[in-house]
Amino acid sequence: VQLQASGGGLVQAGGSLRLSCAASGRTFSISAMAWFRQAPGKEREFVAALYWRGGSTYYTDSVKGRFAISRDNAKNTVYLQMNSLKPEDTAVYYCAADPSIIRSETYNPGSYDYWGQGTQVTVSS
Repeated sequence: VQLQASGGGLVQAGGSLRLSCAASGRTFSISAMAWFRQAPGKEREFVAALYWRGGSTYYTDSVKGRFAISRDNAKNTVYLQMNSLKPEDTAVYYCAADPSIIRSETYNPGSYDYWGQGTQVTVSS
């Protein structure tokens, strides 16, 4: 599975961005896709996940009500709509996928087998 992330950029606080992650290859094997982010000097942290079977979604508390993860089945693409952006959302955002992740491991970056290249999101105050 190959993942291609896009959509990052520079936005003012309160603005919006939509990230995209296009999957190719053995996409039928994917169980879940997720977004993580990593700010300078910090560890990679979980942002949101979507399970392809059933459509369950998960969010870290700091983005609940502001971010939304969704999927376009026909395009094998997952989106992260980010609204009401804050300077603390500034980070490199990575998409990830896994064929067999279990729910208890959703938040663990080490549990995902496939990663995209990352896209920079910068929110100015």
